[in-house]
Parts: sequence; structure tokens; C-alpha cells
Amino acid sequence: MKRVLMLASVASMIDQFNMPNIALLQKLGYEVDVACNFIEGNTCSDARVAELKQKLQDMHVHCYQIDFARNIKHMGQNMKALWQVEALMKQNTYEFCHCHSPIGGVVARIAGHRTRTKVIYTAHGFHFYQGAPVMNWLVYYPVEKMLSRWTDVLITINHEDYKLAKKKFKMKKLTYVPGIGIDTQREGLSQKEKEEKRKELGIPQAAFLITNAAEFTPNKNQKTVIEAIEQLHNPNIYFVMCGIGEKKAELEQYVKEHGLEEHIRFVGFRNDLHEILQISDCFVLSSFREGLSVALMEAMAEGLPVVCSRIRGNVDLIKDGKGGILVSPGNKEDYEAAFRKLYEMKHKELTDFQRMGQINAENVKSFGRSAVERLMENVYIAE
Repeated sequence: MKRVLMLASVASMIDQFNMPNIALLQKLGYEVDVACNFIEGNTCSDARVAELKQKLQDMHVHCYQIDFARNIKHMGQNMKALWQVEALMKQNTYEFCHCHSPIGGVVARIAGHRTRTKVIYTAHGFHFYQGAPVMNWLVYYPVEKMLSRWTDVLITINHEDYKLAKKKFKMKKLTYVPGIGIDTQREGLSQKEKEEKRKELGIPQAAFLITNAAEFTPNKNQKTVIEAIEQLHNPNIYFVMCGIGEKKAELEQYVKEHGLEEHIRFVGFRNDLHEILQISDCFVLSSFREGLSVALMEAMAEGLPVVCSRIRGNVDLIKDGKGGILVSPGNKEDYEAAFRKLYEMKHKELTDFQRMGQINAENVKSFGRSAVERLMENVYIAE
């Protein structure tokens, strides 16, 4: 049986973005190996990683620990990862490797070049983009441009990255795939179940609920949203944040010090995000950088109006004033005004408010799992 390698720097990227790809490869007759760091750097809980490993084993997928460091500055650790991946490629003679994440992409392409292994690289949002810090262009751009020559297929998931790669890079093949594909047909909660879910989270039934789902990092920029909600001084507005990450404790301290605990909730990593979205009134994504946000697409699929930063990827999904409101990423006044507008719209212009969500639910269908699977099947078959 032909064998392929699915590689990412951390296990959470396999869990969140690549389980459909693994299932597709198996359907096409490949034996699949997974290589990533199962121990460090994940954006999900240890329990979730354990569940992932068990699920992969149940699928007869071989799992390999690679000691990637998420921080590009940890050169020694990532050199070790390179040696591990190179040894794995020599040992198993893969038909190709499908790699993800900047560091995973660098390591896999160098190892692939040395072992003459074909490499498919999905760029989940280049670190260089319109408006990116100059240092990002100085550090990441030259590396990606050089390694594009050792890339058999480069997959981009937003239009800005596609245009840049087509103009500047030298990969053998370039293709656009609109994200990882999401489930656009989830079963809805009953009214009673919605009431129970709000009660579980301590959210009043009549409250206007804003939800965010993202890792707590500087890039995800949740503090700007917290400050905006603080400025609203509206006791009927609540904010729920799903996720874990390095900035969580700092944000929790800010909320506590400013007496916002009643209206701003940290609910941790969740397996019931689609249920939380169904009891929400609005979704917010405040990132400075995105490739093509899965969380944003899932919120759209649930028919939610959104407030999101006007950045690459987000603008592929949301048209300002149609499915939501686009704002400047770091401007808390913009978020405050957007939340106020949606709150007032729900209470005074309910039909227009509902129409926003309906537009999103309709537009996101082209980013659904079946559409993406057809495109990925063409990529894999061609290799």
C-alpha cells in the first residue's frame, strides 16, 4: 500500500485542520502516518490530544512524535525536528508529505529536498501580508520564497496569499483551496436546549451574547474586545471566550481588576462550540492576522452576524454591512460602535439583524466540507 505523511508542528493543527484530509487519503487507498509535536505547544488541552491520538490509532494511523518548537528562535530544537523528519522520510519512503504551519513547512520541505520526497504545503496564512510588520517581511518572506522552489504543490487558503505566491514564488504548482472545509449542516438545538445551555454558562436568557473562540495570544487581540465591552456600560451585553493560551491569565486578571467578571466569561477549551454559537447573538474575531478562520466560518454557518477585523482572510468571508461589520483590528472604539449597532439593530430592526446572519449562512456554503474535499482529492490524485 502506498504511504503518505501528514505533518504539522503541533497536534492541535492535525486535530483542528487535518482529520478530513487523513480520512480522504485513506479513502483514496493510502496508508497515512502523522508526525507532529503531541507534547508541547498545542492550543487544546492534554486530554484532547490524548483523544486525538486514540482516534488516530483507531483509524490505523501511525503517530510519530517530532520535537518541533513553535518559536522560530528555538533553532536547536527545530534542527532536532529536521533530523527526526528526515530520518522518518528515509525510513518509510513516502509517496508525498502534506505539511502545515510555517515551521512544519520549512522542516518538511528541507527534509523532502534531501530525501527526494514530494511535498505539498498548505499555507494557513503567510506571516507576511499587507500591513504586516516589516520584520515579518524580512524574516519570513525570503524563507518562503526560497523554499517555494522545493515545493511540489503550494496550497493557499485566501486570495491575497494566492496572488502574492503566483507573482513572487517558484513552486511547481499553485492552487487555491478555500480553507479546510466545515460542516454547514449541523443539527440545531431546540429552544429548551438553548435555554439550558445559557443557564449552564450563567448567561441570562434575555442577554445579548457575544462569543469569541480563539487561542489567547497577542495576535488574537481579545483585550481590545474586552475594553470595548467595558466602555459600552451595557448590563445586557455578555461576552464569552472559548479557548486556552498564554494570555489567558493576564486577561482574566484585567477582567477581575475592572469588575467585569459578571459579564465577561472565560469558558476554556470547548467541544461544544457549535452549541455555544447557537445561543449567541453575535460572533467577534479580533485577530491582527488570519489565514482563513475556521471559527469565523463556523459562526457564519450557524447564522450569526459577526464583528471582525478588516484583514486578509476575513475580507474573503465578510462583506462590510452585509454579513457583519469590519473594523480596524486594534481600535476599541470601532468594536464598541459595532457592538452597539448590532445590539440596537436586534432590538429595533430585527429583520435586518436576522438577514445579516442569513447572508452568512448562505455565503459560507461554498466553503463547506464537500466542496473542499473535491478540491483536495484533485490535489492528491495529481500527485
